[in-house]
Amino acid sequence: MDSSEFQFSDDWFSRNIQVWDVLIERGKPLKILEIGSYEGRSACYLINTCTAYGALELVCVDTWRGGVDHDATLMAEVERRFDRNIALAKARAPGKVEVRKIKAASNVALAALIHSDGRETFDLIYIDGSHTAPDVLTDAVLAFELLRVQGLMIFDDYLWSMEPPGQQDPLNMPKPAIDAFVNIFQRKLMIYEGTPNHQLYCEKVSS
Repeated sequence: MDSSEFQFSDDWFSRNIQVWDVLIERGKPLKILEIGSYEGRSACYLINTCTAYGALELVCVDTWRGGVDHDATLMAEVERRFDRNIALAKARAPGKVEVRKIKAASNVALAALIHSDGRETFDLIYIDGSHTAPDVLTDAVLAFELLRVQGLMIFDDYLWSMEPPGQQDPLNMPKPAIDAFVNIFQRKLMIYEGTPNHQLYCEKVSS
């Protein structure tokens, strides 16, 4: 994706592209749910890549209020950049794309999607919202209900911690929550092995 004209202040995503290119080509997802969108870098990648396979539906969920690792005073500008970047990505997309922006807490948004009429299912769900363990676990359990069988779920920042090594608070880390989810749902999912351990990739094998 040509990044010129896009407005990104940070790049936490590009290191994922080599793996994502392989998985996206394999699954060709056309209904995608993203939890935690920030400035839209991953969403723009998905718009650029997945519209090559057909009409794309992308749902982006974020509060744009920031989390424990963000400066809340900067988030209005982050949201402005998200809106601008998504509009530019849509204009440049090689195919049709519909983007739904849901500005809400992820638990509220996910519960609404679960209980909506004509309940939706997604081919790909990317979890990169709040990094505190309770929030990550809640996102995982609710999102799994919305993932179709053979769909892909990606957890970002698997090894991230707010505190320095040796001083980590498990409740401020995604890993304990992701591990708990995987252990409890292990008969319903398959972990993709041989992938970088800063993310965790799993496929839903049964409902």
